[in-house]
Amino acid sequence: MTALTGVRTLLVTGAGGAGRTCVAAATAAAAARAGTHTLLLTAASGAVLDPLLPPAGQETAGTTATGLPQPYSVDGVDGLYVARTDPAAAYRAGALDLQDRIGSLLGMLGAAPLDPEELTELPGAGALAVLRALREARGPQAAWDLVVVDLPPAAEAVRLLALPEQLRRYLRRLLPADRQAARALRPVLAQLAGVPMPAEWAFEAAARADAELGAVQTVIDDPATAAAVVVAPDATAEAVLRSARTGLALFGHRLAGVVANRVLPTGSADPFLAGLSGHQQDVLKLIADQCATDGVPLYERAHLGRPPQGVEEGLAVPVDVPGPQAPAPHRPPEPWTVEDRLGADGHFLWSLPLPGAGREGLDLVRRGDELVVDAGGFRRIVPLPSALRRCAVAGAALRDGALSVRFTPDPDLWPR
Repeated sequence: MTALTGVRTLLVTGAGGAGRTCVAAATAAAAARAGTHTLLLTAASGAVLDPLLPPAGQETAGTTATGLPQPYSVDGVDGLYVARTDPAAAYRAGALDLQDRIGSLLGMLGAAPLDPEELTELPGAGALAVLRALREARGPQAAWDLVVVDLPPAAEAVRLLALPEQLRRYLRRLLPADRQAARALRPVLAQLAGVPMPAEWAFEAAARADAELGAVQTVIDDPATAAAVVVAPDATAEAVLRSARTGLALFGHRLAGVVANRVLPTGSADPFLAGLSGHQQDVLKLIADQCATDGVPLYERAHLGRPPQGVEEGLAVPVDVPGPQAPAPHRPPEPWTVEDRLGADGHFLWSLPLPGAGREGLDLVRRGDELVVDAGGFRRIVPLPSALRRCAVAGAALRDGALSVRFTPDPDLWPR
């Protein structure tokens, strides 16, 4: 994966327990050895990262001035740094900052402020801490050529990457940016409703949150950001990869490659090992079919038969040779494109890539100037291109890994 060009942020996800952190660390180390100034960003702890940790007591704690967890260099690998997020500290800092900003409201309500010792992070705080750290790592002052991000399992990672876009949409609906009118009408509305209207701090907080979420979304949507999916070649691998492909494509993320981790050697004389290896080879062929469909490489990483020993084994590079290949089928149309077929067929055709998606669980709803798409257990609300806003949905079809939606001009809205 380190041979890929143009990738500045690599998001590593995959099946739970498939070795995502090990693969992320190995890829970051390979990039650093190739002369790329690399940061590995992770929330993992314990034995998984032991090969990367400095001697006991020498790890630097705390955060940088911008809020990024303090990176530390890895002995024996020049140019490789690791930053491990602290979800509890990040949550406490965010909660206390919010409490300070709304102190006047709390006082008006007679609420006693919380002490730092009372705050315990809520579920999901770790993932949000990773997003915030990613924003800082890719900020204007960032010195890294490559940031490798160790993300949660695939389904959780897809939803996490979609969170900035979704939260920004909620903010725009609940607290519109056009607050000048709201400010002028607030006294009148308060009298009519009989309750106080949102104070200025609410709009300011919304603007701050939108700016921070926008910075994260800019990094995620950057063409130089790509994802890698790690699977173990077992019975669940094909389903996990198929779901990850659908979710990543739905939200517009580029898939850089797939890593099959812990691959057993073939040709063993032991019937038990030979059976396990044979099953893995069958699964690898199915994985290769999916990779060929998307035109992405499949890498194999050998099973060591034991936990890695030391930095060299812990940072063993995934085999930089594609695994079993299958003939590439017909490739889907270019993503997110509108094809003008008015002259020939009387409609526009909007193609949304959904590799791996099936008709079961696929749903499509037009909502004003937006299209609500459900696929593979994921949902995205997509703004319609301007031309399609004056059209009606005439039908849709799922073919060759893409959802093609037909739009016909609305006579009442379409210019004559």
